[in-house]
Amino acid sequence: MPPDVIQFRPTLAPLQFSSQLTLKQRSSPRDHRQGMNLTNKKKLMPILLLILSIISILRLLSLILRTSSSATMSPPPSSSLFSTHNKVAKHAPDSSKHPNSTLTEKEFKVLSNLVALKSPSNLLIFGFQPQYLTLSSMNAPGSTIFLYDDMIAKVATNSNNTQTYKLGYNVPSKKAYNLLKHARQNQLACAPSYPKLLLQKSKCKLALMNLPAEVYEKKWDIIVVDGPKGDSPESPGRMGSIYTASVLARAGNVSDVVVHDVDRMIEKWFSLEFLCHENLLCSKGKLWHFRISGHSNSTTFCTS
Repeated sequence: MPPDVIQFRPTLAPLQFSSQLTLKQRSSPRDHRQGMNLTNKKKLMPILLLILSIISILRLLSLILRTSSSATMSPPPSSSLFSTHNKVAKHAPDSSKHPNSTLTEKEFKVLSNLVALKSPSNLLIFGFQPQYLTLSSMNAPGSTIFLYDDMIAKVATNSNNTQTYKLGYNVPSKKAYNLLKHARQNQLACAPSYPKLLLQKSKCKLALMNLPAEVYEKKWDIIVVDGPKGDSPESPGRMGSIYTASVLARAGNVSDVVVHDVDRMIEKWFSLEFLCHENLLCSKGKLWHFRISGHSNSTTFCTS
């Protein structure tokens, strides 16, 4: 019999073996390199993780050191401690140890630019800061009046057109909510129209009726509310100052009203209630600048 099977097997077997061998030889260098790359990456991963961990720890330590040093060198201002003093009266410290915070450079720039732009003008300031003497100097051709409550023996003015009056505010800050409620329930008595008659003979509990006569008589170009202190629940609050300023401002043509310490609850509430968000011209730090159009017979302060 012819050896068909014997001749067929040797012919196929070498061909299959040689083809498989050739494929393995061609692919093995690449696979080898890939294996080495994976091995190297696995070895580098722990090192990279260690480096990143060290960097994170160093940054955390640096942040802790900066925070602790800043807290030691510069304690927070008194105004931030009493931003919610009408809610937590029992935690308020002695107000004499926490005088009003002075204006920052940017806040004072807003005021000085305004005075420089409108001088000579009629400038009325509720409260007193030594910085405000610069404003009276800039407004020397005009008229400046300080209404202050601080225990200052005498305010040395640098202009014959600057006058100072020490007032006794007797309404504590803790009554702010009741006064706001009173104003809302008695809109006719507390209306902004005809301010000269309303303020001096007003039935509104927010009206300041013990001011010098010329305060009611003049038309004020700029009014600054930075007093009384209002830095504790028992200390006199600025409810009447903000309300009175808003009424006086509407007696002139166009008046600019600037309120300081609006980070505190009372200053923010009463400014929005009587000076109105629609009149807010700009804000800088704890300072809000409103521009009020006068000669209005409206019975409400805000349109909305």
